[in-house]
Amino acid sequence: MEIKPEIAERIGKLEEKFKNSGQDMGSYLDGLLYDRYLSYWDYISVDTLLSLQKTNTHFPDEMIFITYHQITELYFKLIIHEQKQIIETTTLTSAYFVEKLNRMNRYFRILIDSFDVMIKGMEREQFLKFRMALLPASGFQSAQFRMIELYSTPLENLVDFNLRDEFTVENSSEELFENIYWKKGGIDLETGEKTLTLKQFEKRYTPRFLRIAKDVYGNTIYQRYQAMHEDDRQNEDLQQALRNFDVNVNINWLLMHMGAAYRYLSKKDETIKATGGTNWKKFLPPSFQRVSFFPELWSQEELNDWGKQWVNHTFNTEKQKA
Repeated sequence: MEIKPEIAERIGKLEEKFKNSGQDMGSYLDGLLYDRYLSYWDYISVDTLLSLQKTNTHFPDEMIFITYHQITELYFKLIIHEQKQIIETTTLTSAYFVEKLNRMNRYFRILIDSFDVMIKGMEREQFLKFRMALLPASGFQSAQFRMIELYSTPLENLVDFNLRDEFTVENSSEELFENIYWKKGGIDLETGEKTLTLKQFEKRYTPRFLRIAKDVYGNTIYQRYQAMHEDDRQNEDLQQALRNFDVNVNINWLLMHMGAAYRYLSKKDETIKATGGTNWKKFLPPSFQRVSFFPELWSQEELNDWGKQWVNHTFNTEKQKA
């Protein structure tokens, strides 16, 4: 059988590749002969993927709840995948930076735009019942979301807002992490003690979180931006992409959760606690946390009004209904 020149050329390149890596090309060709064709369902592991939605109750809408949260975690995985590429590249250009940030913003925009699935896609009475079978698990325990924060900005920018002025880069990672803003969300407001939700989370992930914080010390997304040449730092597309990411993560994503909380957990005369035992009205509003990954890209007025307009509108509306 005559071998076409383009096929012979490819075989020659393959032979050179395997020779340079100390491998026998013939063995790999045998593998190709014996291997079966790849199917979509095997490549995507569809059967395995669709078997992961293991509900705890018989309420139909719990399937919506668990499936959407799993989708969210997959998008978080993609965002972290892009963050690591920014952090690890040795030749960071503004064009590369913008492309990666645009991808991250696209993933978050999809999550934000699809959050109606959570806000309007379940029956309130079903949710209030099946949620009791999920205790003490909570979306508060999303480790990947916390990793996104750690890869984005130095720990001192994540310290509780009311304590932030007391800490600087001079403090140890352990000190900064102990006072990270989200831990307040795991404190029982009546007793002042840590909830089981927070205790579980700390035991499972604190070593990993501290390891990440130390691995990216001086090299977070924000610090990669700060280390760029001044001309690159002044790139308007880059600054806008960073600002968009800040708003998507630290305002819009939280506001979507506020919307869901008001839909399912707010009554005229009482506020139902979230599954982790937290008072979500004190924890979720971005104007209370005032977390910004890239504070130098915002004016002081913008930082002071961080997410405040939406929260004020929501609370005023709730007061009028009361």
